[in-house]
Amino acid sequence: MLKGFKNFLMRGDVIVIAVGLVVALAFSGLIKAFTDFIINPLIAAAQGGQAIGLGVQLGDKGNKSTFMDFGQFISAVIYFVVFMAVVYFLIVLPYKGIMARQGKTVFGDPAPTATCPACLSDDLPIGASKCKYCASDLPTAPQTGATTPGL
Repeated sequence: MLKGFKNFLMRGDVIVIAVGLVVALAFSGLIKAFTDFIINPLIAAAQGGQAIGLGVQLGDKGNKSTFMDFGQFISAVIYFVVFMAVVYFLIVLPYKGIMARQGKTVFGDPAPTATCPACLSDDLPIGASKCKYCASDLPTAPQTGATTPGL
């Protein structure tokens, strides 16, 4: 039992995922500081001198629990976009390059799919003859293979 667990932990995929998670958490701290100390002051300056922030007060004036703070939401959206850009450009693109040099395709385009005319499910493999959801027959795709004349 412990040998199987050790083998699971020592697989390359688990190690790559663990390292990616640690790197992502480190970038998360940097990006959080960027949004807190760069973006948030810019949003506060754009609000026109109000001390409470961009938003709408729903209840009693000055009650923070009933204030819809749009500035914080904008900050969170910017944080998310910057974080995903950092992950993509510093982790995904280099990983795709390394895998391409090894002859493997990762993060590629999804395989083409067919649509069932009966139930309209659109995630069926191209070569399927029956729908996996409603079991109706699927139309066969026309053969597109080229033939060589004279052979």
